[in-house]
Amino acid sequence: MGLFTQDVGIDLGTANTLICVKGEGIVIREPSVVAVDLKTTQVVAVGTAAKDMLGRTPGTIKAVRPLKDGVIANWEIASDMLKAFIGKAVKTNFFTKTRVIICVPAGVTDVERRAVDSAARAGGAKYVSIIEEPMAAAIGSKLPVSEAIGSMIVDIGGGTSDIAIISLGDIVTSKTVRVAGDAFDEAIISYVKKKFKLLIGERTAEDIKLSIGSAYPYEGEGAMEIKGRNVEDGLPKNCEITSEEVREALKEPLDTIIEAIKTVLERTPPELAGDIYEKGIVLTGGGALLRGFDKLVSFATNMPVVISERPLDSVVDGTLICLENNFRNLYQNRNKNNF
Repeated sequence: MGLFTQDVGIDLGTANTLICVKGEGIVIREPSVVAVDLKTTQVVAVGTAAKDMLGRTPGTIKAVRPLKDGVIANWEIASDMLKAFIGKAVKTNFFTKTRVIICVPAGVTDVERRAVDSAARAGGAKYVSIIEEPMAAAIGSKLPVSEAIGSMIVDIGGGTSDIAIISLGDIVTSKTVRVAGDAFDEAIISYVKKKFKLLIGERTAEDIKLSIGSAYPYEGEGAMEIKGRNVEDGLPKNCEITSEEVREALKEPLDTIIEAIKTVLERTPPELAGDIYEKGIVLTGGGALLRGFDKLVSFATNMPVVISERPLDSVVDGTLICLENNFRNLYQNRNKNNF
């Protein structure tokens, strides 16, 4: 009956939430979606079950994503989602102290940071420590973040892209742009509507991106048939979209990320820039898996580019390393809520 603790790491993403537990590894991998009954305001489903309801719910139930552009857009629903995920991840009772490391984009404001902290506490965390996503991604990618060597990480998530230069356990310079995987989907939806007069949903856009989407020409390019609703008469309609057309649709959001990478490189001290030129830029996050994105970044910067070994898990892997190796002291000066 004595007091005991559960150490938990959370990658609270716009598209997906990953949770790891010290000694167990990753235990939760769910979409950041909550289905709510509008009549009773009660949560109906969380995660995968809720995502399956997107665009298919009756008028009394609404499937929502409580995070937008990497930050909390609906505090109450985000708290409910975290409570459900933490409850599923760890077995707790009245005597349990749940200690949480949670990640946020590097460019969040103090208000947004406090919203994440309070949502985690409302979700069941007793102690909360917040670290920046690019730092966690760099640790998870096994970069020498604590050494006097420059490392560059580009983390492309669902809502934000974080670009950072790291040395001696701290972020030297960084930039966050609220353009990432969701913006890719929105660009495809907009392109299809404009060119084909066809309305498609988020899931269809994501399927297009994963099936034939690319940032750079690749061998074996093809096309796929898509279905949606005709803008002009409202009737169902089919059309075919090619890889080249998808790449054209993605050009604007990709250019925004490339410009952000160049901006960070321009701000980098010369000594660290030399390290990065030698070691290369590391890509993490779901956006790193877009075909040819590494080639596009390399072409635009004239630098070597590598994709992290586990790009989808690098952030949560970094929180797990922090938990298991007590790297949390790296952030003591910047987070008064550290445990």
